[in-house]
Amino acid sequence: MYQLNYGFIEGLFAGDGEEQDVYILSRKVENLVPLSSFEGVLYAIIHRLNDVEDKWGLTTDAEDFTSEEIAKATFFQEQYFTSKIELIN
Repeated sequence: MYQLNYGFIEGLFAGDGEEQDVYILSRKVENLVPLSSFEGVLYAIIHRLNDVEDKWGLTTDAEDFTSEEIAKATFFQEQYFTSKIELIN
């Protein structure tokens, strides 16, 4: 089970040839309740240094997160990769 909502951006393709994967980094969304859609802003890019794709972190425009908070929230999946988190300001 994913520890936060995870999905993709329809029609936008990533390095693996599949649609761009995203984590929903929002305190306003109950993470264990599946979403059918989410409208937000790009807040962070998790650059996977040993994989062909990056993951994006989306949130509402009124929320802030540190790199450490994002790393902790996505650890359940990202622990298998070497990555660097870029915050988009």
